[in-house]
Amino acid sequence: MTLELFPALPLSPLHFEEWALSRGFRTVAGVDEAGRGPLAGPVVAAAVVLPEGFELPGLDDSKKLSVDQRERLLPLIRSKALAFGVGIVSAGEIDRMNILQATLKGMALAVRRLRTAPDYLLVDGITPVPLPLQQKTIKQGDSRSLSVAAASVLAKVVRDRLMTGYDQIYPGYDLARNKGYASAGHLAAIARLGPSPLHRLTFRGVREHVVKNEGGL
Repeated sequence: MTLELFPALPLSPLHFEEWALSRGFRTVAGVDEAGRGPLAGPVVAAAVVLPEGFELPGLDDSKKLSVDQRERLLPLIRSKALAFGVGIVSAGEIDRMNILQATLKGMALAVRRLRTAPDYLLVDGITPVPLPLQQKTIKQGDSRSLSVAAASVLAKVVRDRLMTGYDQIYPGYDLARNKGYASAGHLAAIARLGPSPLHRLTFRGVREHVVKNEGGL
């Protein structure tokens, strides 16, 4: 599938979904992730299948929404969606396989966990999900497709809640606030305390402190 089959800007927030359905596909899932960039925590992916004609005012790329807006939208997405799934890949797996491959694994897991199997995927970004399914990658898909936007909100809220919980298990890094991203306070905490089991040891900002804080092991 090539970009030339689609207009540069979709005619409606459901244009990509409607295009796929008009060509005989029955179940279209939007796929997105949260947490590619942080220094700590898992990467979380989500897949969402929306009903035809779906409308949800305010739904957009999760990065453009406030915490309160995402929390308000999530139960509405879950109640209205035909199916949704989440895939979580740990920091250890990210270190072993790299963040791109971990992200794709999380996306594949999310799709497999849909209670209704899709036959077409709309994927945020430029890399297809490693599944034997017809699919379309969409740059800035979370701003251009409602099902991808729904997946972005689901992935983001799930990950944020996980990081808030991890803050109780690994205190001192302020994970409830920074969600694992490289804030000045988080970087200072890593330098002071060393990496926790939740940290991505291959990421810059963490790897510099692995040897120093593990006694050279």
